[in-house]
Amino acid sequence: MTVFSAKEFDNHEDILFFHDEKSGLKAIIAVHDTTLGPALGGTRMWDYQNEEEAIADVLRLSRGMTYKSSLAGVNLGGGKSVIIGNARTDKTPELFEAFGRAVDQLGGTYIAAEDVGTTVPDLEIARRSTRHIAGISEGNSGDPSPATAWGVFHGLRAAVQFELNKTNLTGVKVAVQGLGNVGYGLCELLKDAGAELIVADPHEAAVDKAVRNLGATAVGIEAIYDQDADVFAPCALGAILNDDSIARLKVRVVAGSANNQLAEDRHAKMLMEKGILYAPDYAINAGGIIIISHEGPNFKRDKAMQQVAGIHDTCLSIFERAKRENVTTAEIADKIALERLENVRNEKARLALAS
Repeated sequence: MTVFSAKEFDNHEDILFFHDEKSGLKAIIAVHDTTLGPALGGTRMWDYQNEEEAIADVLRLSRGMTYKSSLAGVNLGGGKSVIIGNARTDKTPELFEAFGRAVDQLGGTYIAAEDVGTTVPDLEIARRSTRHIAGISEGNSGDPSPATAWGVFHGLRAAVQFELNKTNLTGVKVAVQGLGNVGYGLCELLKDAGAELIVADPHEAAVDKAVRNLGATAVGIEAIYDQDADVFAPCALGAILNDDSIARLKVRVVAGSANNQLAEDRHAKMLMEKGILYAPDYAINAGGIIIISHEGPNFKRDKAMQQVAGIHDTCLSIFERAKRENVTTAEIADKIALERLENVRNEKARLALAS
């Protein structure tokens, strides 16, 4: 097992391992960077094959949250947590109460929210043990999934506008991989906008629902990469854009909600060389963290969702700058995020010297 020498480490501030024998909790919390504020990130529950896989995942995800917050212009840092276990069979109230106690040990350095494998009710149980939980229904934003889907929808619109020169989505074919809360919500928005849907998900009930309610065409999990579509929208797990899948894609645009879609950084260039416009994942899927950043006594959903819709312009500016500089969209997104982080660090250093 490696941490400091892992390629995903990237100078994380904190990596904490928690075990509660009574509840069976095995969790890892990673805090990547708190330059902009306390680290906020979702809690993923997944049946990892081994501990190394869980560590790599939490490190990549927490780093992505730093860049996501920076690019979105919110004053939150980057963090993430993973619970090792089967989300369908291993959940108990005791497990999430123990997880809440783990979060509380960080004293607010990390704020947890829902993610793949966890739900708002799960985090409400964790809230019994800590106040450092966001995105729950207690007078705040509630489930951030609709906001994430809303942001992805607007980022996808920007990509279609830029690459296909279409100002609307009527007749645009979108192949959606993953029909969880965000993926299905995105499908609803796309259907209402006139898009044609092709969907794949390992859970048959989710696929049947999309076919029945949205008129989607169902294909196999592997076949989703081979579709004659305009857009591929990955809305499941990460690292799905790799040598094999990119070679199979027939689309002009990749725009979806999944985190860490690129298996390796070089795959951004592979997409570019193939003529596929890539909407950087942490740029397009920032809706959840944007709406959570509005939480508080003066929370106004309409105002928050208006900022989420601004992901359209954020993505469009990334596409335009990447074209001008003849580099990948992923490079430009990283540059913008790092520029803001560096500016804030410099300002903090200046104020410290002046005090």
